[in-house]
Amino acid sequence: METSTIETTKESPVLAVFGMGYVGCVSAACFSAMGYRVIGVDKDTHKVESVLRGDAPFYEPGLREQIQQGRQNGQLTATVNVAEALQIADIALICVGTPSEKNGNLGLEQLRRVVEEIAAARQANGLTARKLAVVIRSTVFPGTCEDVVAPVFATDAAVTVVSHPEFLREGTAVKDFLVPSLTVVGSDSAEAAEAVASLYAPLGADVQRVTLRTAEMIKYACNAFHALKVGFANEIGSLSTSLQVDGAEVMATLCKDDRLNISTAYLRPGFAFGGSCLPKDLRALCYRASRMDLHLPLLESVLPSNDSHLRRATARVMEHPSSRIGIYGLAFKEDTDDLRESPVVSLIEYLIGKGRDLRIYDRHIQVDQIYGANRQFLVKAVPHIERHMAGFTDMMEWAEVIVIAQNPPAADRERLNAAGRPIIDLTVC
Repeated sequence: METSTIETTKESPVLAVFGMGYVGCVSAACFSAMGYRVIGVDKDTHKVESVLRGDAPFYEPGLREQIQQGRQNGQLTATVNVAEALQIADIALICVGTPSEKNGNLGLEQLRRVVEEIAAARQANGLTARKLAVVIRSTVFPGTCEDVVAPVFATDAAVTVVSHPEFLREGTAVKDFLVPSLTVVGSDSAEAAEAVASLYAPLGADVQRVTLRTAEMIKYACNAFHALKVGFANEIGSLSTSLQVDGAEVMATLCKDDRLNISTAYLRPGFAFGGSCLPKDLRALCYRASRMDLHLPLLESVLPSNDSHLRRATARVMEHPSSRIGIYGLAFKEDTDDLRESPVVSLIEYLIGKGRDLRIYDRHIQVDQIYGANRQFLVKAVPHIERHMAGFTDMMEWAEVIVIAQNPPAADRERLNAAGRPIIDLTVC
């Protein structure tokens, strides 16, 4: 792999990388090869000595070349001495491990130890007047920066805390660093966030600036999504094989659709799904798999997950003390009059059963014009639905609280917001 030839300015910040394991060593090597001055810090003398002699402490394609370039250009060094690194560091990248505990929780012992060592070294060496951005690269649960890291520096006003999760894959980590697919920086300090974001200017990276907790959560969302995709592909592959279908061809064809499948479609938190296709087809798929003694736990969990989400939404509405509730939307989604398996109908059925008085508006639905399976589903769930239907204005003026159950057009949302009523918006989580 070719080494980087990117150069930084003379005013570039000095980086201290704490933890020269997989993430830390790759980050230190690549930043130094880009021209930043980097000091790697680790208690493991083997790792430190490997870097000092221009070698990688573990195998990763292209890593040795990046380390060698950093050493050759005089920008990369390593030490076991925390204070030595902090004497000149402007940014401290913490890249220590957060292994699983027996109960599945994250082990934060290494993280706590490092931040406490940094705080103690700054106090002992009179460095508390020197600005330092403490940047957490380690994978940590949302709230860790605020609840675990920040309190350690409560008396050190010159320290700001930044969340900067990594997205490096073993086997392609150097390429992932130099050609990032996603770069996230979270902080309550605009100055600190900019200092970290600007490190990637030579790469032309599009840096997403968010809050501390959002940055921490994004890392988990990404990893969970990756695991979900692997599990989904494997279950579809297993079912395909059982049906004497080429699973690889199925998934390869699925990926050809970059509008609905491999896209941003459906990837927005909101209300539960419904309609005539998704629930029905998931049931059929799982049933037929069970008839072949094929257990597909991921696919089997989708409908229960959807039901749980509907129950959470229902609980949100029930928490409001008002008895007069206006419902915006009745179909399973906007711009349709399809009521089959609409989660809104299930919500309405429950609220009526609990004694709440409802007025319902859906701009595409006239109850007297509904027929067939649509009408059968609605009447079975809410036998006297006609008495609850209302016009838009009547619903808003009558209701004490308004529940938005499907995305309204801009004009309707503006009117809803101007109605002066409390709003429970189920289209956002």
